[in-house]
Amino acid sequence: MGINEKDSPGVIAPPPLIYFCGLALGGIIHWFFPRHIFPAEFGAMTKIAGALLIVAGLGLILIARSKMQKAQTNIEPWKPTKAIISDGIYSVSRNPIYAAMIIIYFGATLIVNSVWFVPFLPVVILAMHYGVILREEKYLERKFGDEYLAYKNRVRRWI
Repeated sequence: MGINEKDSPGVIAPPPLIYFCGLALGGIIHWFFPRHIFPAEFGAMTKIAGALLIVAGLGLILIARSKMQKAQTNIEPWKPTKAIISDGIYSVSRNPIYAAMIIIYFGATLIVNSVWFVPFLPVVILAMHYGVILREEKYLERKFGDEYLAYKNRVRRWI
């Protein structure tokens, strides 16, 4: 990296905030115009399934965070990355935390049982792709060069 380049990818916003915005927008519309995905008689089942998805997503985030802590690198994408992690969960996905956030998003969708959360997920994924992931990848290529490129060629972005 050049001397004048900031040691961060310059993401547009913290990823959890991007996912939360999609949920919040869907929730606001649902408040005024409730439209359910499943009939009311599936209420308990959708809440349980949603809770299980949220727990699974949080578990994946904790596993990924643990790997980052062991590598002594920052989990926050607006802070410098100190190492490329390529083992464990990171040998399956380059973005396990972002994939976990999608799982959590689906869990919240099931708990609220709102159709309005669904159309905002593609918007969230596009914001993540262009405003976070591509910026991170460009930053990591600049900072780690061939090491990151080899990892990128070996491991898929999502799963």
